[in-house]
Amino acid sequence: MAEIDVLVEDARWDRLGIEDLARRAVDAALVAAGLDPSRFSVSVLACDDARIAELNATFRGKEGPTNVLSWPSAPREAAEDGEMPALPAPSEGEVEELGDIAIAWETAVREAQEAGKPPADHVTHLLVHGCLHLLGFDHIRDKDAALMEAIEVRALAALGIANPYEEE
Repeated sequence: MAEIDVLVEDARWDRLGIEDLARRAVDAALVAAGLDPSRFSVSVLACDDARIAELNATFRGKEGPTNVLSWPSAPREAAEDGEMPALPAPSEGEVEELGDIAIAWETAVREAQEAGKPPADHVTHLLVHGCLHLLGFDHIRDKDAALMEAIEVRALAALGIANPYEEE
């Protein structure tokens, strides 16, 4: 299991079991990317829309809340569209910090309701997505997006969660 540090700023997250969801999501994302979870650590901030809006403005220059943000500890993105990012390879016995993820309660729950999905499943997807960003995966370019989505789908399937990109 990865080392997960969860800071809960909004108590509503406790009702959803955010610590367990974060552990399961990060481990599944790392395994789906071909990595040993026990060699990595991730920090998660479980906050509200107001807090994530502040972070979004400060770090991305964008107004308003978003569902999830991530801050990788190092640049790892692929140079070519569709290539694997430069995945970290910590030394034996060492635990490498991958970075930080923030997730917003109101936006995540609203998106789940709009999609007709259980909030825990949607939050798990957002955490997998955020973890993959920490590993250097992205979805700006088409082939990168296809690669990232395939790994997300594999991670979610391992957790018994349906493909979020499949039309019903």
